[in-house]
Amino acid sequence: MSGESDKSLITRRVFVGGLGLTAVGLYFGVYAPRQKRSPFEKYSALNPDNDADFKGLNPNVFIHVAPVTGLVSVVCHRSEMGQGVRSSLPVLFADELGADMQHVRVIQGEGNAAYGDQNTDGSSSVRGVYQRMRSVAATARMMLISAAAAELKVPESELVAENHEVVHAASGRKLKFGDLAIAAGALPVPAADKVVLRPNAELKRVGTNKLPLIDGPDYVSGKAVFGADVSVPDMLIAVIARPPVLGGKPSGYNRDAALKVPGVRHVVDMPHPQPPYGFQPWGGVAVVAENTWAAMKGRDALELTWDNPAAHASYDTAAYRDELFKSVRAPGTAERNVGDVDAALKSSASTIEAEYYVPHLAHASMEPPVALARYNVARGGSCEVWAPTQNPQAVRTEVARALGIAEDRVQVYVTLLGGAFGRKSKADFCSEAALVSKAVGQPVRVQWTRTDDIHNDYLNAVSAQHLTAGLDSNGKVTAWRHRTAFPPIGSTFAPGVDVASAGDLQQGMLDVVLDVPNVRIEACKAAPHVRVGWLRSVYNIFHAFAINSFLDEVASARKKDPLDNLLELYGPARIHTLQDLGIKELGNYGGSLEEHPVDGERLQGVLKHVATMANWSERAGVAGRGFGIAAHRSFNSYAAVVASVRASSNGAVSVDEVWIALDPGQVINPDRVHAQLEGSVLSGMSHIIHGGVTHAKGAAEQRNFDTLQLVRNQAAPRKIHTAIVESGKPHGGVGEPGVPPVAPAIANAVFALTGKRVREFRPTGVFA
Repeated sequence: MSGESDKSLITRRVFVGGLGLTAVGLYFGVYAPRQKRSPFEKYSALNPDNDADFKGLNPNVFIHVAPVTGLVSVVCHRSEMGQGVRSSLPVLFADELGADMQHVRVIQGEGNAAYGDQNTDGSSSVRGVYQRMRSVAATARMMLISAAAAELKVPESELVAENHEVVHAASGRKLKFGDLAIAAGALPVPAADKVVLRPNAELKRVGTNKLPLIDGPDYVSGKAVFGADVSVPDMLIAVIARPPVLGGKPSGYNRDAALKVPGVRHVVDMPHPQPPYGFQPWGGVAVVAENTWAAMKGRDALELTWDNPAAHASYDTAAYRDELFKSVRAPGTAERNVGDVDAALKSSASTIEAEYYVPHLAHASMEPPVALARYNVARGGSCEVWAPTQNPQAVRTEVARALGIAEDRVQVYVTLLGGAFGRKSKADFCSEAALVSKAVGQPVRVQWTRTDDIHNDYLNAVSAQHLTAGLDSNGKVTAWRHRTAFPPIGSTFAPGVDVASAGDLQQGMLDVVLDVPNVRIEACKAAPHVRVGWLRSVYNIFHAFAINSFLDEVASARKKDPLDNLLELYGPARIHTLQDLGIKELGNYGGSLEEHPVDGERLQGVLKHVATMANWSERAGVAGRGFGIAAHRSFNSYAAVVASVRASSNGAVSVDEVWIALDPGQVINPDRVHAQLEGSVLSGMSHIIHGGVTHAKGAAEQRNFDTLQLVRNQAAPRKIHTAIVESGKPHGGVGEPGVPPVAPAIANAVFALTGKRVREFRPTGVFA
């Protein structure tokens, strides 16, 4: 980008700079009130370069209505990574306000506590802020109506805001938003408990298929600004040689050889992190150069050797797999218990047992991590960061910690994200850029390569699971025991964590619906050897795979139709209490159990819906194809999948067609939901067909998309059918819930076609 573009980026500081806002934001249910200066001042339609001329309606840090033009500017405080939040939230604002979308624009929020929770993770971009964002817009609407009532000398109750005007229907008089903005801006801001939302029926665009993808034109024209698109004057580029093994540090390298590479300017020793590693950079050596190629060649010239701790240097995938299975073959910590499983299994007429394995999974977003930082000594030690981050507030915290400065001295600008899936909610790559910038005294962009991304990722946990079911003489399932072992994410942030907590097991185990009289869920030990982090759907991926695959095995043993078996074992369509589930509490993905109960009716609803979509009852008449079905509850939403596979001439299996149905409760932007479901299918396919990351001598063995493969065009299903099941329930997640049932539906389809069970991801010799 040019220096002029850089100037425009710098002036975004006025979004929150100088406001003196405290951390009261939306996270606590209160939005920050209007201050003397506004985050929109530099964007005034009247005079963008003169703060003294700025006027208008600015009741909070999220919304501004400009005088004369009536231009409505709204801050999107969550990150855009393809899920469409910058297209969905503005529509919600506009509908609640009564604005014309032709006169609404979006400004990306910087990292600041005034906005409340900015972490774009956990499928919470919309559901976590829906009511609060409506309140933000409703506040502005009420102030516009109050100003209009004073101008027209009529009661506020006789006025409505619609199509960018306040209308008095009885007299036919109308006042434009732009003509009311100054008067409305002079009024007191209504207290939060006095704000009245519109009836849902008046939200005319929310939930329709006519919503534009706001950033779409920039995506296809190349104008969209992602992390690596940002540049500032005097910027250098750095790549870092990071330890290949957890806890490793350089034992020697050739600094002079790197500095002799044309274009290389500096070689910087990175601080060595101490466990627990959290969001700390991994250490190593940074090579700083005039361009990316020179930096990469300089890194190649370092001839680095490493001192790796023995506990992690011996980490080997095959040996660890055996260790995990040994763990789940013995009793673990019971986190869910109904009835007497041991007695029921002992008295069973027959038992079914199976084990499942899922490797570490990498995020592998198309845009590897990247961050630009500019450390400024002259200003008393401050830092600006430009990054494709999911969590700008964490960036502020971590950069401040790494630099040893106050958090309010760190400014974070959020670019578009070229995919993320949870990786970019960790702030390590941003702290790296800040540390290198401080070391060399110039702005520095730290660029990760694909190999860096795979080798130094926060990987999804590797897991092994052992399931046992007991059947009575009539073939009824009387006992269910599920043991799981995986290194928890908590091990990245605290010492000694080697067994999943009840909070971890809420992802698909504690909340699984089973109409079985004796149920026990056990967590078994698994020592961590890599940084473990959340990835799209997190633990739900392997829990849903094991549970749905095992349910299919139970159906086969009982000689029952898989769908009928599922519906029977899910039991009556009812709400399940904590006592029913045999647990003490349920974290429930950020939603209360009162608002988001474990709902067997919704689970059955998506199952029946997807079965109808796929014409499940007629599948036996379709020659040469196998069909599998699976369902799962996650992030307070319910998803079900039917997959069809067929065999090629060489006997390998390919995924032919997929049907997926989601009940996410209320929906703002259906088009984005359908897109997320299509992406979920491809994500789940990539997991089961190509697997993930393996390790030898402590280091990841995959380097790029040749060895860590994703589903490509030629392997994608010929058709993906998506459906939104409307239940009228509160908002659930959308981005993640579609992924978990995909892999088991495919595995079950393979069995239906070939009679062979797929019990792990990347099975040898199965898929084309």
